[in-house]
Amino acid sequence: MICAVYKSRLKVDCYLFIEKRNEFERVPEALMKMFGVPELVMILPLDKRQHLGIADINKVKVELQEKGYYLQLPPPPVNMLDEYKKEIGYSRD
Repeated sequence: MICAVYKSRLKVDCYLFIEKRNEFERVPEALMKMFGVPELVMILPLDKRQHLGIADINKVKVELQEKGYYLQLPPPPVNMLDEYKKEIGYSRD
């Protein structure tokens, strides 16, 4: 399985995986509006990989087959204050 990976110019660290290069027909119009003009990053052979950066490769493959696309969003930011409070055992109770 080969897919095309595009990055968004509007959303930082947001990537769209589709089945074939420049074929966005199965991607919802609302998503394409929010994503903006896609910029091709790479053509990726998924069958030759065991993992991807932050995406679950099996989920990517399933969504490509079922929906025709996979949207990779950046992980949520870590709240450093909350992490510090957990580390020191702080509780307001």
